[in-house]
Order: sequence, then structure tokens, then C-alpha cells
Amino acid sequence: QVHLVESGGGLVQTGGSLRLSCAASGPIRRLNTMAWYRQRPGTQRELVAAVTSGGTTNYPDSVKGRFAISRDNAANTVYLQMNSLKPEDTAVYYCKLENGPYAYWGQGTQVTVSS
Repeated sequence: QVHLVESGGGLVQTGGSLRLSCAASGPIRRLNTMAWYRQRPGTQRELVAAVTSGGTTNYPDSVKGRFAISRDNAANTVYLQMNSLKPEDTAVYYCKLENGPYAYWGQGTQVTVSS
């Protein structure tokens, strides 16, 4: 069974930085995509960043230049470095693993940016 464990959320002031981590365990295929999503109150879950096992990244315009996703393939771990944080970045952040035909989600970690 694939299991994802996230860490690194918390409270930070506007303009501050946080780094999220997500460690995956279990039967993970060599070729996969790991991503971060977030869900703000009253909104749908949205993509924040994604990275393939080959290192190709994808970001929406809302976080480009501020967030950076990276991964350690040997450790099946993905990171999200978040800089220049804004109050509108406040959300629950979820890690996602696309593992062949299956998708797995972490439990979520709260990020709160105070103004």
C-alpha cells in the first residue's frame, strides 16, 4: 500500500518562507509524477506545482517565481519551497503521487500566512 506523509506546514508572516516535504513509501513505480495541490476555504483543490521523475516541472501563474518543487527520487520525497508568501496562499496543502493508473494523496498540511 502506498503511503504519503507530509510535513513542514505552519504559520508564517507575509513575505516569509516555508518548505513542505512529502515522503512516499510502498510499491512506487520508477516513472511517476509527484505534485502539490492546495485547497483554500470554500474553493476546489488546485494544482500548485508538479514534477515528473525526469525532473519536468509545472506551475500555475499564481505561484511562478515564488514556489519551487523538487524531488529526491532515491528517497521518493518531494519538496515545495515557498517564498514571498501572501495571505492568499493560506490553504491546506496536499501531496499527490500519480503512480501508473493510480493516484494517492497525503493527509494535508495547513499553511497559514498572516498579513
